[in-house]
This record gives sequence, structure tokens and C-alpha cells, in this order.
Amino acid sequence: PYWKPEVGGAWANLSNRLRHCFNFDTKKYKIIEGSKEAQFGYTVQQHEAGGQKWLLVGAPFETSGQHQTGDIYKCPMDTSSNTNCTRLNLGKVSLNNVSERKDKMRLGMTLTSNPKDNSFVTCGPLWSYECGSSYYSTGICSRVNESFKFSKTISPAFQRCETYMDIMIVLDGSNSIYPWYEVQDFLINILQKFYIGPGQIQVGVVQYGSRVVHEFTLNDFRSVEEVVEAAKTINQRGGEETRTALGINVARMEGFKRGGRKGAKKVMLVITDGESHDSPDLQKAMEDSESDNITTYAIAVLGYYNRRGINPEAFLKEIKYIASDPDDKHFFNVTDESALKDIVDALGERIFSLEGMNPNGTGFGLQMSQAGFSSHIVEDGILVGAVGAYDWNGAVLKETRHGKVVPPKSSYLEEFPEELKNHGAYLGERVYMIGSYYGSELAPLDIDGDGVTDFLLVAAPMFFSKGWERGKVYIYRSHFLLEGTLEVSDQSQNSRFGGAMAPIPDMNGDSYSEVVVGAPLEDDHQGAIYLFYGQLSGIQHKYRQRIGAAGFSAGLQYFGRSVHGMMDVNEDGLVDLAVGALGAAVLIWSRSVVRIQAKVTFEPEKINTFNKDCRRGGKDVTCMSAIVCISLDARTQMQIVGVLLNYERRHPPRASLDDNDRQQQTRNLTLQRGEESCEHVHFYVQETADYGHPIVFVVRAGLQSPDKGPVLDHGWPTNVRTEIPFWNGCEGDDSCVPDLILERAAWALCHHQGASVGSERVVEASRRRLVVEARLENQGENAYGTTLNISHSHNLLFSSLIVKDHSDIQIECRAEDREWNERTCNVSSPFMRSLTQVLYLISTVAGSCLVSSSPSLHHPHYITLPILEVFNWTHLVNITRASVFAYQST
Repeated sequence: PYWKPEVGGAWANLSNRLRHCFNFDTKKYKIIEGSKEAQFGYTVQQHEAGGQKWLLVGAPFETSGQHQTGDIYKCPMDTSSNTNCTRLNLGKVSLNNVSERKDKMRLGMTLTSNPKDNSFVTCGPLWSYECGSSYYSTGICSRVNESFKFSKTISPAFQRCETYMDIMIVLDGSNSIYPWYEVQDFLINILQKFYIGPGQIQVGVVQYGSRVVHEFTLNDFRSVEEVVEAAKTINQRGGEETRTALGINVARMEGFKRGGRKGAKKVMLVITDGESHDSPDLQKAMEDSESDNITTYAIAVLGYYNRRGINPEAFLKEIKYIASDPDDKHFFNVTDESALKDIVDALGERIFSLEGMNPNGTGFGLQMSQAGFSSHIVEDGILVGAVGAYDWNGAVLKETRHGKVVPPKSSYLEEFPEELKNHGAYLGERVYMIGSYYGSELAPLDIDGDGVTDFLLVAAPMFFSKGWERGKVYIYRSHFLLEGTLEVSDQSQNSRFGGAMAPIPDMNGDSYSEVVVGAPLEDDHQGAIYLFYGQLSGIQHKYRQRIGAAGFSAGLQYFGRSVHGMMDVNEDGLVDLAVGALGAAVLIWSRSVVRIQAKVTFEPEKINTFNKDCRRGGKDVTCMSAIVCISLDARTQMQIVGVLLNYERRHPPRASLDDNDRQQQTRNLTLQRGEESCEHVHFYVQETADYGHPIVFVVRAGLQSPDKGPVLDHGWPTNVRTEIPFWNGCEGDDSCVPDLILERAAWALCHHQGASVGSERVVEASRRRLVVEARLENQGENAYGTTLNISHSHNLLFSSLIVKDHSDIQIECRAEDREWNERTCNVSSPFMRSLTQVLYLISTVAGSCLVSSSPSLHHPHYITLPILEVFNWTHLVNITRASVFAYQST
């Protein structure tokens, strides 16, 4: 039989389903729901910790108390129907000694797992902190250990504020100060100018006269309000002496150590109204202060001198000596206590100018870096993307166990020249990249698993094309050479293709990694993901599978906003996929990939039509048997597979299945990996004219349950086509060697006077029917496709060809499209047996131009009698042409 694949029907539908549903099983999945308001599902990450598999889910709009900090949830990754996720409360984590603003910091926008130590990193790129009157949005990341406990803060863009100062106020409270409330008002006013708080200014106050008293220390209060309230309660201590050197030494040796901070700028503010009684000690006190890097501001209050008319020259000289150089920036004098209020603003400005940062330095360029919009774990640390660094040119920062690595702006100038600023033409891309969000997602891809990155995928999810925000992914080789692009949406819709990307391990058993790309705006914001297969030369540009959100739940939105797949969730040996959506995370199980191997052999190996060994339908036929063996080649992990076999027939058939096999034309088999199943299929060959072409036996194999379990390897043939030839009855397997002989029968020749014997012309005046007798013999092997070609002159009409003896050889003649004086005759189709012969008569009739009956022929008419030619389809042999007289008439 000729079994062939069916064109339409169920098999064609199966083919369509496989094209859109390949490795990932859209029938087996698990939806983990969370708060849409918290943006649960914004990021997803498969993670292993404590011997258990977890799905980490970012919720960057989650609240902590009154603040919208964001947070991370850990959800058990298993196949159970219900999942209870646990919030990790990472939004409560704070950076010490910083006036931070965590509201809307978006913790969970970035999520990266480290399988080496089972830790993970999550970032809040909009975290900010207060510096003076400004907020710097530098971003912050948290490292969480295997026990899901916060272990470290990562803030490579964080820089200490310009106002990171420890200020000690050395206040003269001796009897000569009058009125005290004027000094107290000055103290309150200057304190209100200070940006007091964690990471900024700390203030301590000592009051001196004959002795020194600590009114409050540097770390007693953490806000302006607290310090001002404390200042209101400071009373004048009095004293007969003004021991300024002692006050300075106590502030230096004790005050800066009581709550002082490492790295903080040390500032001392000395306020006095007279010469010191311990002036010999001043030189040593100021030298020690200078050695301790203390900047000293000195204020001379001349009220006592002016009230008594005393020359203050010596006093002013002493106060200028106390002040740091230069005097014009660190020395102040006022006429009396009430005039102190006039220098508050100027003093404040000079103090704050101490830590003004260099606009060309690294710190200045990182104040709005928003580090943590992307993160990546490397061998010796963590890389974070800082999109706002260096005036929004962007930067990549690194945090290691040894400290920060912050490349200066100059290191980026070669890749990002200044003339490209604000033109969106980064890394060689032209104007069409503007607004496409090029680089918002990166995916380094090790295609062959050798530990070396072979390709870098760069997403431009807002790439605008034909009126729609379709998105595009660029593929780069080493040295940033553009290899090609990935684009999928040919529909009129927004897609945002490239909104998320994730390399995943080999899915189809070819040893090359794959890539999943999200398109969260497709299908009216329901979203979709695309699976692209890897190959030796890179990523296949045509996607292998598209999965839309509608196949899981009609309520899903923004499906594909995040993707990750590195773990086997359901313990079947296959990597499963996690996909984030608005308020949900979807776990999708993978399917095994198999190839069905079919091998067909025949008993006997060739069809012997000379041996009719059985009867079917009352006729003698040749019976055959096909041995069909099926085995499975599992490209990935698999268990038991149900296989569907199908045999089809053509019409009209040269062969047919036996009744039992015809009734069981479709077979079901159950196979395990490495197992082979064989069965006999019986059929018989009928009499046919086409012995030259082999019979084609087609086995089509598929899966019993295409919607569940393993899936057939894409591109692997499901039809196995095997040919079985006819035996030619000859010694050679490829061809026969016939020996065809064509002879005329013995007859008497009469010919025209003057005509030579053997002439091909004959004169016949009275008869109108001419008959030629000939004999065809095959003295060699079977002659297939033997034909007899007959031609004659135009004044004869072919009448008939009659086999003369009782031979079973048949000769059938046809004119077809040849000239009317030519005939082609098939001899005993399909072949003329070996060592057979046949005699036959060829009759022709004279036409109108035949010679007329005339008693005497002075000018006879000549007639060309039939010329005979024999032809074999494999060998043109022993061609015989004969000219004969018509010696018999009817």
C-alpha cells in the first residue's frame, strides 16, 4: 500500500497547536495572586534557600506604616493549588546616620538572586536622603541572606552630605556677659540655621567661665526642634574668670568624642566677650585643634569693652588668633550682645560653605543617580545601573566586599561623548532610538554554556513603528557588533516587546540556551511572552512559542512585565518559568521534548509478483509484511509517552492492507525512554501496470495526548517514508539485460523489373490490403516497458495488429499525438518475459493515392511498406527494420 500523510483534518489542527504551544505547557500552570495596588508581580525571581525553592515577588508600591516603601514576598514554589506568600518587611530597613526619605523609594523594582550563597539583592532606586535643604535620590539596595534576613545595605551612589558636621559651640557664660538672653537668642537663631539630623549636623554645647560644663553632647538630639528646646533651658553659669583655653580644650578632647562621628567635619564656634585668663595656654590649645582638623570660628562680643570705654585691641588680637585662617572667613566681632543676631546669616553661610563639593567631582555627579534601576551579580560583587548619574548620562556602579567602585564621569566620555548628550544616540544608535527606552533591559547570554557571554541582548521596549509602540530587541556580539534584532508584532497594537527579558537553560535538548521576552502591552494590555530558541550561530530570529495572558485568566494584565526561569519546580527534570503580571505571578511548567524514531523493514525485502502466494478477493496476489519499530529519543527528561501510529492508503491502490490491519489502521502504543516496540503490518500487492516505481510505505507517528505530557521536537518529521521495490526477476538488482530480436517471417519476394532485391518499394496494382508478418523474440532477461514502433508511407492506412499464435503475450497499439502514419505498441506490459516470442500480422489498407488498376504499368507507383522498430525502456537493443511485400490480401 501507499501510505501517505493526510492533508487536512485532525492532524493539521495538531500541527497548528504545536506551532503556538511548544515547550511551555499552557494547560499546566499556577497563578499566585497578590495586591494590584502594591504592584505585586512587578519583578519575579526563582530562588533557593534553606533547602526549599521559593518564588520571590517584588511589590514596589507596598506600604510600610505611613510610607509607600515597597517590599518583597517569598512564595513557596510547588504544584499545590494554594500558595501563602510571606512578606519580608524589607521596607523597614534603614541606612544609619542618614536623614532618609523612604516614601515611594520603590523597593522591589529590581530583584536578583545569587545561587552561589542563596542570597538575593533587591533595590529601591528612588530612595533619597536629606542634605541641607535638598533631597538626593541616589537609590539603595538590600542584600538578604539565605535565612531571609537583611544582611547588608548596598548604596554605591551614596555620598555624605555637605552638612555632615560635628559642631561644638564653646559659649562664654562668665559674669561679664550681659544680658544673657541676647546670647541665648543668638544661640537659638544659629541652631535654627543648622540642618540637624542623621547624616547631617550634630551640635554640642559647652559653657565656660572659671570652669567648663557640658550643656548637651553631640548625639543627645537628632533634630533642630530638640536642640532648640534644649538651648532654651541653658542658664548662665557665671564665673569670675574667662578661661577660654580651658573651654577649647574640653570641647576638643571631650566634646568631639561624646557622640562624634568618623568622617564628619569638625567645627568649633567660640563666643566670648573678653580676654582669657589662661591666655598662655591658648597657643597650645589652638595648635592641638589644628592637628585634630578642627575648623574654628571665633566671635568677639565687645559689649563689656564698649560699656566701660576700654580699648579692645588686645582682645581682638587674641580672638583672631583663635579663629582659623583666613580671618576674613572665620572671625566675627559685634558691638554688644544684642548685635549677635546680625551675624547669624553670614555665619551660617560660611559654615555651610565648608563642605561645598566640587561640581567636577564624582560625588557631585551621583546626587540624582537613582542607582538600582537594574542590578546584576558578578563574580566579585554587584553591579547596579545608575540612570541619573552624571547629569542623566548614566553610569554603572559596583559594590564589592572591599568597597565601592565608582568610575568617574571622564571614564564614560569615550563611549558617551559630550556632543551626544540629550540626543539618545548612545552606543552608536542613531536618532530613531530617541524615546525608545533603549537599554532599559539587558540580558547577557551564554549560548553554549561555556561560562563566557556570547551575546548581549539590549531592549528598546518603547520603539515606535508604524504608529504603535511595538518594541524591539537588539542582539550584539562581542565588541558590541550588531548581529540582528528580534521583532514579533505584525499587528496594529502596542506591544512594548522587550519590557522584560530572561535567558533560560536549554529547553529542547540541543545544548543551546534560550531567551524569553515579555510584551506586557499586547492584547489590550493583557500581555504576552515569546520564547526564542538558541542555536550555534546565535538566537533564532523567529519565535518558537507565544503565550498570551488570556490562555491563563481573562483578568490578567501586563503579563510579561517580568520573567525568570532557572529552576525545576515540579521535579520533572525540566526548567519551569515564572512570569510577573499586575497583581499576580504565574508559574508555567515545561514539557518534555521527544523525537519518535520509526524504522520500517519488509519481509520479503522486495515484491515478487512472479510468486502469487495468496488469494484476496478471489484473485492471486503477492502477500507482504512490514515490520514497524517505534522508539523514543528523549531530548529532555521524560517518563512514559503514549504514541499514535497511523497508516494511510492512496486511491486507487497498488496494494492494500489485510482486513485485520485495515480495521486497526490507527494504533496506540505506550513507550518508556529507551524502549522499542515492533509490530507486523500485513498487506498484499495487486496486479498493476506500474512495476517500475517502488511502493511507498508511510508511517505517521504522533502523540496520543498532544495537549499534555511531552511534545514532539519542532521540525522533527512525523512521517517516515520507506520504499519497497519490485523484484525485476533478473540476476541484477538494478536492471535487467534483455535481448530483443525482431524478424520478418519467411516469404517469397516479387519485385518490379529493374528493382533490386531488398528494395523497400513494391508495386501492386490490383490489391488494396497489405499484410506484413513479423516475429518478436526476447532471448535475454525480462524486458520492461517494451514497445514496438511502426511507421509506413503516407499512402497507407494502419488497420490492425493481430497476434498470430496462442501466445499469452499481448500487443496493444495507440496513435496518441504522433503522426498518423506512426503507431506505438506496448508489448506484454509491463514486461516481456525472458525466453518468449510472439508472431503477429500487421494489416494496412491502401489509400486514395494507391496505384490504379492499369493493364500495363509504364510508370509504376511505389509504396513504402511498414518499417518495424522495437524499443525497451532500459535498453534500446536489436532494432530491426524490415521491408516486405504484401503477399497476402483479403
